[in-house]
Amino acid sequence: MSDHAEILQQAAEWRAAGKGVALATVVKTWGSSPRPAGAKLAVADNGAMVGSVSGGCVEGAVIEQALETIRDRKVRLLDFGVSDDQAWEVGLACGGKIEIFVEPVE
Repeated sequence: MSDHAEILQQAAEWRAAGKGVALATVVKTWGSSPRPAGAKLAVADNGAMVGSVSGGCVEGAVIEQALETIRDRKVRLLDFGVSDDQAWEVGLACGGKIEIFVEPVE
């Protein structure tokens, strides 16, 4: 099974168990970025996670937003780049930019 299939399977299992789940997907990258477009991270309402959208550098901020998405059921489009103060705070100082879409899993 591919990484994507495993991530989606785990998200489906969490939902079947009654957990709230959000899925984060890299939709676009510019310059140097740790993960390619299409990379996924699933987050459960208990903080469990599977996959990766950044190799660690913005993962914490994405997880926070995913948990918020689980709570309010709103999609989010997140931007991180070297020109953002937030990007430096979370470790994306590699000269790239990354755009991540976060959605609730029904």
